[in-house]
Amino acid sequence: MTTMTAWMKIRRSRGKRNSTMTFQMVTSRRKDTRKRKRDFSSPMSPRDPSQAASHHAALHAHQQSGGASSRCRRSEHRSVTTHERRYLSEVRQEAVKEALAQYQSRPKNLPLPSKRSSVMTARSPDRHHRDSDSEDSDEDSVTAEGSLGSSGGHSGSQGTPEVTRTPLLLPPPQVPSHSGMGTPGSSSGSSHHTPPHPMQQKQQQPLPPIPPHSNRLSNGEDDERTRRELSEMTDLMRNITSFPQPPDVTNNTGGGNNRPPRDDRITRYSGLAPGRQSSSDSDGWRDALYNFPENWRGTGRWKVSNKIQQLLNTLKRPKRRPLPEFYLDDEEDLEIAANPKDPNAPKPEGMVMTPARGEQLVIPAGLPRSVEDAVYRYGSSSGYKAPVATILDANGKLSVSLTYGKLLSRSQKMAYNLLTRLGGRGEGNVMPGDRVALVYPNNDPVSFMCAFYACLQAGLVPVPIEVPLSRRDAGSQQIGFLLGSCGVSVALTSEACFKGIPKTSAGEVVSFKGWPKLTWFITDHLPKPPKDWQIPPRHSDDSAAYIEYSTDKDGSVKGVVVTRSAMLAHCRTLTSACNYTEGEVAVCVLDFKREVGLWHSMLCSVFNGMHVIFIPYSVMKVNPASWMQMITRFKASIAIVKSRDLHWGLLATKDHKDVSLQSLRLLLVADGANPWSLSSCDQFLAVFQSKGLRPDAICPCASSPEALTVSVRRPGHGGANAVGRGVLSMQGLSFGVVRVDQENSLTSLTLQDCGQVLPGAMIVVIKLEGVPFLCRTDEVGEICVAGGAVGDQYWGLQGMTNNTFKVQPLLLDSTPMNGTSTYVRTGLLGFLGPGGLVFVCGSRDGLMTVTGRKHNTDDIIATVLAVEPMKFIYRGRIAVFSHKVLRDERICVIAEQRPDCSEEESFQWMSRVLQAVDSIHQVGIYCLALVPPNHLPKTPLGGIHLSETRKKFLEGSLHPANVLMCPHTCVTNLPKPREVHHGNYVGPASVMVGNLVQGNRLASAQGRDMGLMDDEDGMRRHPQFIADILKWRASTTENHEILTLLNSKGQVATSLTCAQLHKKAERVGCLLLEKGHINTGDHVALIYPPGVDLIAAFYGCLYVGAVPVTIRPPHPQNLQSTVNTVRTVVDVSKSSIILSTLTVIKLLKSKEEKFDSGKKWAPILDTDDLPKKRLPSIYKAPTPEMIAYLDFSVSTTGMLAGIKMSHGAATSLCLSMKVACELYPSRVVALCLDPYCGLGLALWVLSSVYSGHQSILIPPGEVELNPSLWLSAVSQYKVRDTFCSYGVMELCTKGLGSSITALKQRGVNLSCVRTCVVVAEERPRVQLTSSFSKLFSGLGLSPRAVSTSFGCRVNVAICLQGASSPDPTTVFVDLRSLRHDRVTLVERGAPHSLCLMESGKLLPGVKVVIANPDTKGQCSDSHLGEIWVQCNHNASGYFTVYGDDGTSNDHFNAQLVTGSTGEVYARTGYLGFLRRTESVQADGELHDAVFVVGALDETVILRGMRYHPIDIEMTVMRCHKKISECAVFSWTNLLVVVVELDGAEYEALDLVPLITSSVLEEHQVIVGVIVVVDPGVVPINSRGEKQRMHLRDGFLADQLDPIYVAYNM
Repeated sequence: MTTMTAWMKIRRSRGKRNSTMTFQMVTSRRKDTRKRKRDFSSPMSPRDPSQAASHHAALHAHQQSGGASSRCRRSEHRSVTTHERRYLSEVRQEAVKEALAQYQSRPKNLPLPSKRSSVMTARSPDRHHRDSDSEDSDEDSVTAEGSLGSSGGHSGSQGTPEVTRTPLLLPPPQVPSHSGMGTPGSSSGSSHHTPPHPMQQKQQQPLPPIPPHSNRLSNGEDDERTRRELSEMTDLMRNITSFPQPPDVTNNTGGGNNRPPRDDRITRYSGLAPGRQSSSDSDGWRDALYNFPENWRGTGRWKVSNKIQQLLNTLKRPKRRPLPEFYLDDEEDLEIAANPKDPNAPKPEGMVMTPARGEQLVIPAGLPRSVEDAVYRYGSSSGYKAPVATILDANGKLSVSLTYGKLLSRSQKMAYNLLTRLGGRGEGNVMPGDRVALVYPNNDPVSFMCAFYACLQAGLVPVPIEVPLSRRDAGSQQIGFLLGSCGVSVALTSEACFKGIPKTSAGEVVSFKGWPKLTWFITDHLPKPPKDWQIPPRHSDDSAAYIEYSTDKDGSVKGVVVTRSAMLAHCRTLTSACNYTEGEVAVCVLDFKREVGLWHSMLCSVFNGMHVIFIPYSVMKVNPASWMQMITRFKASIAIVKSRDLHWGLLATKDHKDVSLQSLRLLLVADGANPWSLSSCDQFLAVFQSKGLRPDAICPCASSPEALTVSVRRPGHGGANAVGRGVLSMQGLSFGVVRVDQENSLTSLTLQDCGQVLPGAMIVVIKLEGVPFLCRTDEVGEICVAGGAVGDQYWGLQGMTNNTFKVQPLLLDSTPMNGTSTYVRTGLLGFLGPGGLVFVCGSRDGLMTVTGRKHNTDDIIATVLAVEPMKFIYRGRIAVFSHKVLRDERICVIAEQRPDCSEEESFQWMSRVLQAVDSIHQVGIYCLALVPPNHLPKTPLGGIHLSETRKKFLEGSLHPANVLMCPHTCVTNLPKPREVHHGNYVGPASVMVGNLVQGNRLASAQGRDMGLMDDEDGMRRHPQFIADILKWRASTTENHEILTLLNSKGQVATSLTCAQLHKKAERVGCLLLEKGHINTGDHVALIYPPGVDLIAAFYGCLYVGAVPVTIRPPHPQNLQSTVNTVRTVVDVSKSSIILSTLTVIKLLKSKEEKFDSGKKWAPILDTDDLPKKRLPSIYKAPTPEMIAYLDFSVSTTGMLAGIKMSHGAATSLCLSMKVACELYPSRVVALCLDPYCGLGLALWVLSSVYSGHQSILIPPGEVELNPSLWLSAVSQYKVRDTFCSYGVMELCTKGLGSSITALKQRGVNLSCVRTCVVVAEERPRVQLTSSFSKLFSGLGLSPRAVSTSFGCRVNVAICLQGASSPDPTTVFVDLRSLRHDRVTLVERGAPHSLCLMESGKLLPGVKVVIANPDTKGQCSDSHLGEIWVQCNHNASGYFTVYGDDGTSNDHFNAQLVTGSTGEVYARTGYLGFLRRTESVQADGELHDAVFVVGALDETVILRGMRYHPIDIEMTVMRCHKKISECAVFSWTNLLVVVVELDGAEYEALDLVPLITSSVLEEHQVIVGVIVVVDPGVVPINSRGEKQRMHLRDGFLADQLDPIYVAYNM
C-alpha cells in the first residue's frame, strides 16, 4: 500500500512474536507545523514477548515480597480474584494513580448525600431473586482459586497509603459570577494544585463559626467592611482547612411520621426552644410564627445547613474554564455551544486512502460445492462415524457426541417432518422460504446443529434466538418484534428446553411481551421419512440462508439476512484464511448461535469435516481451564475463544501443570477489536509460552453481524506486515485523528492489529457522520467491507438496508470511488495500517460524542476499573452509555458495588472515579450510580444488557443504591447569563418612548364604570354599609332563606333566613357588650369552623362597632403546630376578645396545647349559649373609611399579612361582584371555599347579605369526606354560579374520575352551571381546569363555564369571570422570553411554549397597569411586569406585615414615573401582562385579558434570568409517575427541588437523574439540591397554594425528615 507508507512506515523485528509497528509522520511538513505538534517521528521501543514475560515475572516477585499485607487486606473483601483485570493494564493503573495523587491533599469539602437509614437497607421486591447463588455468576465473572501474579491487576489496589486510606474528593468546579448573580457554571480543563506536605493535613483545625452581626457597629460602612473582611477570611480559611463532619440533615427529633391534613400544612415545622429572646418584636413574632431554632440567626439571617455550605464552597473553587460569553437562549446556539470547534485540535494530514485489498481467494480442491453438500458428503461417506460435535458436561465428561452420519439422518428427519407433518399432528405446514425460529439453550449445540441444517435442506430460513426465561426478559420484546417482522410462526426447540419455557396453568406457553403467536415444534423423537421422499430442490444462491439478529445501541433488534452464496463464500474465505483442513479438532467456548461461534463452529467446521468440542458457559464457570484441558487431551489445533476466556484460563493456576498447547496452531480471539484484548493476549502468551504455545498462533479477528468477518490475523503470521501494534494518543483519537504517543505516556492507548483483509475482500474507512467520504490515512472512521462474504440486508427495513449494505464511498471532490462495488458498514471504528493491517479502536454503538470529542465506552470502563477495582466493583460489572441532555451527550456510568461497601467508601470511590476520568480522558461524568450486586439487567449469557440498563435508568426503574450527579462539571453550553447594563442605563421614560415609536400599546386596562350600573332609586333605598344592609333585609325580606349549610352527606345542617341571621347577630352583639365589655374599634378574633356561626359572629361584631378578625381553628390532628399559628394571629391582630364555640375552646385550652411564651389567651366567649336580648341600637360607621374587618393570611411567600378593609371598600367589592356576576335575590350560589380570608371570606360572609341571593355553603373539609358533595349540591339546587378552590377541584378530579357513570345514574346534571369560578391568588392551573372540564362534560358541564379569578393581599378581587363576559382566553407564550421579562406569543405546540389562561374579566371599577417593578415605569403589552391596581375596593393598607423587611411600605401608594404620574396604585406583588383579544364585551369594547404569571417574591433569579417556580415544578412532576407533589425554591444561587415520593423508599434515588436532566433540558438551569420526602411534607394553604418559603425554612432548619438529599456537583 503506497498511500500508507506516505505517512507511516513499519519496522519489523524478525524472530520475535510481534513485529512492532512504529508510526512516523511524513517529513515534508512545514517547520511551523512541526513546532505546533508533537514530534511523532521518534520510534517507540519494540515490545519483546520475552521482555514482557520477564517484566511480569519481576512484578510477580515484587508483589509476593512486598505486597503480602495488601493481599491480606484484599482477602478480607474477596476470597477469589474475578475477571475485571482483563480490562486493566499497568499503564492505565499508573495513569489513574497519578491522576488521584494530584487531588490527594484537597480539602474534603464535598458533601455526602443524606440518606435515611431505612433506605440503606431497603430492597426492591424484584431484587430477591437476583441475589440467589444460582444467578450469582455470569459470562463476565468466574469463581476460581488462586490468582495470577503476573496479570498486573494488583497494582490497582496497591499504591501509596494516601491513595488507599485517605478519602479523596472531587475538586470543585468553578462558579462564575455574572453581574453579581448567577448559578454555578462549568467548563472544561482542570487546574492542578501542588499537594502540601502530609503533615499539614494533620494540623488542620475545623473552621470556626462566623459570629453574628454585632450591634456595636455604629454605621453602615463599618458594618459592610467587617462583613466583607469576615467573608474574605472565611474563604481563605476554607481553602486551607477541611470541614468537620457535618450534621445529617435527615435527623428529625420531631417524629416525622405524623403527617398533617392537607389544608393545615402551612405551619408544620415546629420545635422552638423555650426561653429564647429576640432582638426586636417583629423578629420575635416571625421566629414564633415559623418556629425557627434558637441559633438560626447568623450570616445572612438564615440558618444554612453545613452540607449546603460545603456544596457552595466546592462549587466556588475554580476548576474549569468559564462559560462562553455570548450565546443567546436559542436552539442553534445551544447546538453550536455543545459542539465547539477547537482551533488547536489535531487535524488529519495524510493522503486520501485507497481500498485495502485482500489476497486472491484460492479455493482448495476437494471442498464441497455447498454447505448442505458437506453434510451429505461427510455423512454418507465411509467416514460417517467421524464425530462432528462433542459436548463437555458440567462434570467435565464428554457426554454427548454427534457423528456426521447422525447429523445427516437427523437433519433429513427434521426436514421431512417440517415440510409434511409439522409435529405429526397436522397443525399446518411451512413452505420453503418461510422463516422459523431456533430456540435452543447454550448447552445443546447438537440439537441446534441438526435443526439448523434441517432448515437449510428443507429450504427454510432459520432465525436463531435465545431461550426466553420469563415474560419480561431484558430485550425480549425486541426479539418478539424481530420474529413478527420476519413472519415467524413456528419455533423449533428440544424437549428439555420446552419443559423449561414458562407455561400457563393450562400448560400452554405463556405469551411473551411483543411476541407473535408461535407453534412450538419439538425436534426430538421424530418419525423417519419414507424411502421415496426426496429433499426439495436446491434454492437459488440469492435466496436467504439464515437470519442473524443484530442489536443497536438503543436496544432495537434487526435481522441480518445472509444469502446462500454469501454463506458459502464466507466458509470458503475463512477456510482459506485460517487454513482449515478435514479432520482437525477445534475447541469452541463461544455462543454457537451468533457471529464468530456460528461461523466457525457450525458452518466452517462442517464445511471442512472438522470435529468441534463445545464447552458451555456453565462448565467454564466451574472449570475455567476446561478448554485448555480439552486442547491437551484431543491435541486440538484450533481454539475459538474471547479475551475473557484467556483471562479465566490465567486464573486457574492449579490446572496449569497438566496443560500442553503444543498442538495449537490457531488461537482465534473473537473480540480482538476490544482495547483490553491486547493485555489478555500478552499475559496469556507470557504464561503459556512455556507450555508450548507459539506466538504466531494467537490470531485476533474483527467481525460484525452485518459484514460478517472483517479481518483475521493469519495463523503462522506469514509475510512481512503480519503483526503490528501502536501506542496512540487518546486525545488525538478523541478528535478522530491517529497520533502516536510515547510508550510510557499515561494518556495513551495501545492497540494491536486485528489481522489482514480477508481473501477476495476490500476494506475502506469512511467518515462517521454525513456523506460517506473516504477518510485520510491518519483519520479514524467507520470500517466498510466489500466482497461476496457479507450480509445482504436488514429483513423488512429497506431504508436502513440502503444506508448500511449499499454504501458508495466518495472522494473528497464528491465523485464516487473507482469501481462499482458497494460496501457494507461494519459498525467498527478504526483505521488501516501498513500491509492491510486493520486496527479497531472502538465501535459505533460504544461511541460517545461529548462537546465535540469522541470517547469510547470501553476506554471509560478500563479507567473506572483501574480505580481500586478489587474493593468496590462487583465482578467488574459496569455499564457506560451516553444520554443526550441540552443538545450534548452526557456520560453515565452504572456499576454494581460489592455488598460489603459502606456508604462513605462508595461515595469516596465515586469521587476518585470522577477525578481519574477527568484527568485521563479530559471529560466529565454526568451521572455515576452504584447498584446492588446482580442488579443490572442481564443478557441470556449473563453479561450486562446495556440497552435495557439505559432504558431502566431513563425511565427511573433502576433503583440505584448511590447516585452522584455532576451537571456543574459537564454542562458547558448553558445559555448566556442575562447581564445588567450599568454603564449605559436606559431609563423608564426612554423605554416608554421606544414602545410608542415601535407601535407597542402601553399595558393598561379598565373594567366597566361602576357609577351607572345600579338603579338609582334602588341605591337611595339601599343602605350604605354592610351591617345596615342586613338589618334592612331582615325587615323587608325576613323569611327569605339566605344561608344553607350542608354536611358531608349532602343534608342541610343549618339554614338561616335574613331575620334569623339578624337576630343571631344581635345576640352576639349583646354578648360582646355584656360579658366582653367591648368598646368601639376593638378587635375581636372569630375562631370558628366553616358555618353560619362564623357569619353571625361577624355581623355581631359590626353591630357593636367591633372589628372582626376571622381565624381558622386549630386542627385536632396537628394541634401543636396549628394552635401556634392561631396564637400568633390573635396576638399580632391585637384582638381583645375571642369568640368561638365550646368544641374549639376545648382545643385551645387542652393539655396538648403548648406555647413557649407562657402567655394566656385573651378572654374567650362561648357563643353556643347566647343571651336572648335585642340590641338597643346598631352601630353605624361615621365614614366609609372606617375599618370594617381585618383579613389575615399567610401568603405563598411566607409572610403573615393583615389588611384593613374599610366599610366603603367592602360595600364596593360586593357591588362589583353583584354587577359582574348578576347576583340577585332569586339566584342560588354554591360556595365550596374556606371563609377565613380573601375572596372566600367576602363571598361567604358579605356577598349574600349584600345581593340577597341564597348561598349554599359547603365546607371543603366535608368534600374530603365525600368528593361528590359539591357537584351533587350544584345539581340538586340548580345552581347557576358556583365558586371553589383548586384544592376542591383537584379532590373532585382525582376522587371522581371513575364515578362519572354512577353520578349520572344518580341524576347529577351540571348543565345548569353558567359560571364555575376558581378562587385563587396564583397563575391559573390550565391543566387542572381543562381536566376538570373534560371529566365532567359527561354530566353536562359546559367547558365555557370553568374560569378563574385573581386577587391578592392589596385587592382580594381584581378579576372575576362574569355572567356575560367573553369566554376565557388562552395564549401560548415562549418560556425562554419570560425569563427575560418578555412576552412572545407562539403557536400551540411550538417548542418551549407555555399555555396561559386569563384570570377572569376585570371587575367593574378596576383599573390595572403593568409596571416595571424596579424602575416603576409603565410597560408595554410585550413586557412582563408587576400588576398594579386602582379601584374603590382596594384594601386601606396593611394592619401589620410580619416577616417583612420594609419593602411593603409603598404597596398601597405606588405611582408611575411615566404616563399618569399623579395616579396612585396598589402593587399586587404579582407578575403578569395584558393582551387585547378579539372578543367584544357587552359594552362593545374589545376585551383586555389579564394574564397572571406568578408571584414576584417567589421568582427564582439564576444567572440573571427570572424563573417561575410553577414552570419548573410542572417539569419535575412529569419526570416520574411516583412524584406526587413538588416545590422549588432557591437558596444562595442554588436551585433546590423538593419532591414527594408516592412509592417505596428504594425508589427515591431514581428521581435524582430524571429531575436533573428534565430541568436542565427544558429550562437550561442546573438543579443544585434535590430533596426526596414523604407525601404530605410540602406545605399547602387552604387555597391549595404551596407555601414554598415555609418549606425552605423547614429544610434549612433540618425539619423535613427527608428520605434522600442529593447535592449535585
